[in-house]
Amino acid sequence: MHRHLQLTEHGKLKHFLSIEGLSKRLLTEILDTAESFAGISEHQVKKVPLLRGKTIVNLFFENSTRTRTTFELAATRLSADVLNMNIATSATSKGESLLDTIRNLEAMHVDMFVVRHALSGAAHFIAQHTAPHISVINAGDGQHAHPTQAMLDMFTIRQHKKQFAGLKVAIVGDILHSRVARSQILALNTLGVAEVRVIAPKTLLPAHVCSMGVIPLHDMEEGLSDVDVVIMLRLQKERMNSAFLPSESEFFKCYGLTETKLQQAKPDAIVMHPGPINRGVEIASSVADGPQSVILEQVSNGIAVRMAVMTMTLGHHGGAA
Repeated sequence: MHRHLQLTEHGKLKHFLSIEGLSKRLLTEILDTAESFAGISEHQVKKVPLLRGKTIVNLFFENSTRTRTTFELAATRLSADVLNMNIATSATSKGESLLDTIRNLEAMHVDMFVVRHALSGAAHFIAQHTAPHISVINAGDGQHAHPTQAMLDMFTIRQHKKQFAGLKVAIVGDILHSRVARSQILALNTLGVAEVRVIAPKTLLPAHVCSMGVIPLHDMEEGLSDVDVVIMLRLQKERMNSAFLPSESEFFKCYGLTETKLQQAKPDAIVMHPGPINRGVEIASSVADGPQSVILEQVSNGIAVRMAVMTMTLGHHGGAA
């Protein structure tokens, strides 16, 4: 759908806005490039000069300390200059004034915008209207997409499972409102897993869920049976006050991941969570901190994956070698 916008005429990545329309080859290239950066965090000197002289602007219209911090660290490790702009979302932060903000930053000769916005499509809008030499990375837009989160999840899965073929993956929780789930489902299917299951109450599943290439299930035990990967989604507590869900304790009883429920999955199944975790709501502490959890690895992998996407979109292919 947005394919032409994300790719250069030679099929290279120009923007990273959505997993949609990207090939298995390109997703694998992102993972391979990230692999070349994964070791850098272990070095005494954590910097490589790949983006020296480039200026990257973190344009956050919506708060997210963790995502902003990992983008900032990724840019710094690539020797880029980073400008952080936290623009409180208000009625004036969209439409014309959003373009005014972009024009002013372009006048400062920046090279990349990392955009997080509460409105779906905001990153695409900026990519369509920005100067041709600027790359745009979507750091989460509304309920639409969060492509770098999906790719760091894919990277973590590949580290543990080596390949995607044959894997059964369960995504549990608020699928309806989750931009992360949408991006994960696209990435998992593009990379060729055997099965993607979504486990949630009916009120938290999109109406057209089957057309997304998933198997919808409402029962946790049945859904987790024999899976290789369990991805828990953050339950946004504000939804607890609406008609979507009865209460936190009720949700945890039915859909919270406990050690007992996890026994349905394969013995070597990994447990993931995009964070921040609500302990005792979507996941028990004993599981979040347990031997099958790779939640903290996801955070470290986020830096390598974001380094990969930054270097690829700014035209530096070939990783850290």
